Amino acid sequence: MTKRETIVAVATAPGRSGIAVIRLSGADLTAYTQRLVGRPLPARRAVLSDIYDAHGEIIDQGIVVFFPGPNSYTGEDVLELQGHGGAMVMQLLVKRCLELGARLAEPGEFTKRAYLNDKLDLAQAESVADLIDATTAHAARAALRSLQGAFSERVTELSVALKELRTLVEASLDFPDEEIDLLQQADARSRLIGLRDRLAAVLLASRRGSLLREGLHVVLAGQPNVGKSSLLNRLAGEDLAIVTPIPGTTRDAIHLSLDINGMPVHVIDTAGLRDTQDLVEQHGVARTWASIERADAVLVVMDSAYGETAADSKIMNRLPFRLSCIRIMNKIDLSGVAPIIDRAGNRVTVWLSALTGAGVDLLREVLMDMAGWKGGAEEGLYMARHRHLEALEQARLHFELALPLVAQLELFAEELRLAQEALASITGRHTTEELLGEIFSRFCIGK
Repeated sequence: MTKRETIVAVATAPGRSGIAVIRLSGADLTAYTQRLVGRPLPARRAVLSDIYDAHGEIIDQGIVVFFPGPNSYTGEDVLELQGHGGAMVMQLLVKRCLELGARLAEPGEFTKRAYLNDKLDLAQAESVADLIDATTAHAARAALRSLQGAFSERVTELSVALKELRTLVEASLDFPDEEIDLLQQADARSRLIGLRDRLAAVLLASRRGSLLREGLHVVLAGQPNVGKSSLLNRLAGEDLAIVTPIPGTTRDAIHLSLDINGMPVHVIDTAGLRDTQDLVEQHGVARTWASIERADAVLVVMDSAYGETAADSKIMNRLPFRLSCIRIMNKIDLSGVAPIIDRAGNRVTVWLSALTGAGVDLLREVLMDMAGWKGGAEEGLYMARHRHLEALEQARLHFELALPLVAQLELFAEELRLAQEALASITGRHTTEELLGEIFSRFCIGK
């Protein structure tokens, strides 16, 4: 635990409330406790107390809790003042803490100190923000699992197994003339293949977990008056978008966040795509294409009475190649077609009616399949961020590069080292000294 200056911040959301919490963290808060409440406090016990200003006047009365370090959230002494949630009361309490020598905490600094004092690793620290920002129950549970160390444990297990393999490689490099080939005896290639397969499983789960954090971004696109806004309203369960028989009614994008079987789905209803002389509508069309460029998937809505027209094909052909696309044949209530999912070739088409709701559940099913999401079957997921996926991909790449190099020990060892660095970046733990300690203890290299 490193000695740092004392920090203070209001830990609850701004605004009026029945209760608000002020949190202090520092190396030694004994003086703060004495000056604020006039007496020492027992450890980890809620105490009703008056809280005083510099002149001995009472600022507020509330619950005070003292958590001596290192057994606290930050690993330092932590003092929590739980007072009345008025803005002026909070300002006076913070002002008093500043007078005593504290400074205002920077964003995330309490959790940063928890990481620096080895209370959390990096992945766990990031999951604190993910838990706060969770928009679905599945996302909240996954973030909590990450906070409790589920994701870090999977990464650590991989790192430990990789370290054992690296130990064998380093020993072979140091003892090239040994009669027993350590790598052949340990079947290094098979062990690496096993590591690669385990990493692939973690990467797959991480990709699914990242959907809980980022959500699936979907754009509704198509010609004017094909029912995009009606479909948005049907998915939302309320009238969010204006629906009229006049083409070009939607001029600007409308954003909606949904919870579909536990996965956040962000839907954008956009202006109809057509050539127009209306300057305002032209801006709307330009924004539609900009939204499509940033999306994970696009739903191209068409009128089922006409099928895919030349104008629809023009839209389809302009879509980015990387983008997942679902054709929506809307208005089946007018064309007399039954709701169905058509998976002909590489193209997925959903026949539905935004007006009646027939077939909309099929669309939800297709979106879940597209995301690789199984809803309730994902109870063991943990939260993952983009940087975690990049690090896992880097480790996977170095495993692949290492496989044909087993006989070239120096190159093999270097690829394994780079893979371990990538894994270590997820939790923020450096493994060089750990590896040296492992080598010396197990193979007695200095003997």
